[in-house]
Amino acid sequence: MDFSLGEELEAVRDLAREILTDHATPERLREAERSPSRVDERLWADLASAGLLAAVLPEADGGAGLGMAGLCVLLQEQGRVVAPVPLWPALTGALTVAAHGTAGQRAALLPGLADGGARLTVALEEFGPAGPLAPLTTAAQDAAGWRLTGVKAVVPAPAGAAHVLVTAATDAGPGLFLVAADAPGAGWEHAETTSHDLSAHLTLDGVPAAPVGTPGGAACADLVRYARLALAALQTGVAQGALGHAAGHLRERAQFGRPLATFQAVQHQLADCYIDIEAMRVTLWHAVDALAEPFDADAADRAALVAEWWAAEGGLDTVHRVQHVHGGIGVDTDYPVHRHFLWGRQISTTLGGAGAGLDHLGVLLTGGAVTA
Repeated sequence: MDFSLGEELEAVRDLAREILTDHATPERLREAERSPSRVDERLWADLASAGLLAAVLPEADGGAGLGMAGLCVLLQEQGRVVAPVPLWPALTGALTVAAHGTAGQRAALLPGLADGGARLTVALEEFGPAGPLAPLTTAAQDAAGWRLTGVKAVVPAPAGAAHVLVTAATDAGPGLFLVAADAPGAGWEHAETTSHDLSAHLTLDGVPAAPVGTPGGAACADLVRYARLALAALQTGVAQGALGHAAGHLRERAQFGRPLATFQAVQHQLADCYIDIEAMRVTLWHAVDALAEPFDADAADRAALVAEWWAAEGGLDTVHRVQHVHGGIGVDTDYPVHRHFLWGRQISTTLGGAGAGLDHLGVLLTGGAVTA
């Protein structure tokens, strides 16, 4: 299997790396972390003006048609420099709307997402034993349309998002619904996450909503699958960036008259990081390849869950090892590697973490279907 990117994706990678590296300086990161939205709005605008947001959208919706492959390339570059922009929730949501939304929904949402003028986010997680495909939030239909009731936890990047894609239970199975952020009955409680990002708990009390796709159909599963791959791609970039910091640090620091990089125990630590990152990279691109035609939902879910597990386990192990080899410097909250550590921990627990993903994978491998 060929995991080379190809000319178009390499162009996306190179342009994204140039823009993100130029913007994600320590000073800009601190500025974004202290801002009300926790988002680098200038960087978001520059990514949009360079065509990188639109690149993932279908050509029919004004994009370049690069899909999840293009998004994963973009997210890896974001993770390398831990740039504070809400790429994964906004663009996985955009891809889902492009695949399942009505013509009106696509026309209303996708142009703004492509040019950076509007954002949406996704509400997949809840409190308690409720996985993203088995929500406790309910959707009921009456004469006026659909209404949602429940509580969604840790909604990512709510600041600046005009709409939210919400997973909810229906009589036909889990469904995906579009909710205006300022809809009557929608209550927001904002909080800072481990990685300095802003998240929110969203309380829904009979909130009016529009279905995206057919309730009980494929839209909900597609969004969750996209989210798993997006987080795996982001974590791969975070781990790669952390390893780069470690390599530079160990070349420059000396102990007992020798560079730290020449000590065998340290070399073993970095070798383990490299192995984990390669496993993360290979399983990620295998999962992206599983989205191609002819499409097999079970095979795609298995591949996505494997990629998610490696991202959670391997990514967390990598940022722990990297912080360890930095010694006391690694716990300085303003030292660059500490941000990689925080992002790695945050991503590793999103959507339930490694344990939940492994449990879901076991269900699939024994002939069941993912329902949580």
